[in-house]
Amino acid sequence: MKSRYNAVFTALTAAALFGAATPLAKALLGSVSPFMLAGLFYLGSGLGLGIGIVWRAFRSRGLRSGTVHRISRSELPWLIGAIATGGVAGPALLMLGLASTPAATSSLLLNLEGVLTAVIAWVVFRENVDVQVFLGMAAIVAGGVILSWHPGQAGVPVGALLIVGACMCWAIDNNLTRKVSGNDAMVIACLKGLVAGPVNLGIAIAAGASLPSPVTMAAAMMTGLAGYGISLVLFVVALRNLGTARTGAYFSVAPLFGVMLSLLMWPAVPDLSFAVAAALIAPGIWLHVRERHEHEHSHEFLEHTHRHRHDRHHQHEHDFPYSGEEPHTHPHVHLPIAHSHAHFPDIHHRHRH
Repeated sequence: MKSRYNAVFTALTAAALFGAATPLAKALLGSVSPFMLAGLFYLGSGLGLGIGIVWRAFRSRGLRSGTVHRISRSELPWLIGAIATGGVAGPALLMLGLASTPAATSSLLLNLEGVLTAVIAWVVFRENVDVQVFLGMAAIVAGGVILSWHPGQAGVPVGALLIVGACMCWAIDNNLTRKVSGNDAMVIACLKGLVAGPVNLGIAIAAGASLPSPVTMAAAMMTGLAGYGISLVLFVVALRNLGTARTGAYFSVAPLFGVMLSLLMWPAVPDLSFAVAAALIAPGIWLHVRERHEHEHSHEFLEHTHRHRHDRHHQHEHDFPYSGEEPHTHPHVHLPIAHSHAHFPDIHHRHRH
């Protein structure tokens, strides 16, 4: 039960950090072009996490090589696909769409990411879904739609199709990232930032934009480190423990956190839509948290590497001196087993139903 709540808290924290980046981006957009801002966000994410990875390696340099985590060759296509769709194509389509689409319409359309993420997970990757989870997802997305709805301002210009395309790219990214979520989350997020950052900066400079002042650059990169970098690290960890659709549902709460921070930055009395959205999102999260999916299932032989504790799925010997420290990371084998317990569609429970 504790691990369940930890996973939910991780997903909601990822959503909070990402949602908080929206009002901060709004404050910066007055002096920075959209592509330039996206590039600085991603670059700050990649560089900041890269420094963290180097520092972590320096601190653990005395450890045996058995604890080193490397992305396998068979997983590289999934990672490359995730970076290309979510870090390059998605932001490019969004920025092009925003140029000709009203802000209210854009906010509404961005709620499609959670829906498309879940649909791809359920239909393409056959992730388990029951009525309770579906209703919870519907309530959370409905809350996000109401939160971004502005009567009389919404329309469907041609640019809306580009924003829908961006949501589809991020939905594909989320599902592809799940395939590599057992790997080092910091490395995955760092690589995305280091690729997407220069690409978006290149587009901005080619379009005639210039670099902002050093203070603005630093503010944008720090915002990107928190809202795009650390948020993505937590999102990958949540994918590992909850599966794609459920993590996507929790992440759809991000607009609520964005509005809350906006109210702190620009004090105002919340309107009725905020209360209605919160009234939908809260039970939506509750439906997900109270889920209990339990049945007899079988585990096939599996060999992989990820951060773990010696729980019911990790009973193995070590081929290196083991200090007893948990959690820890090393290549390990799962032998075939059949048992019954409550579980999510995590990296150990991707079986058919």
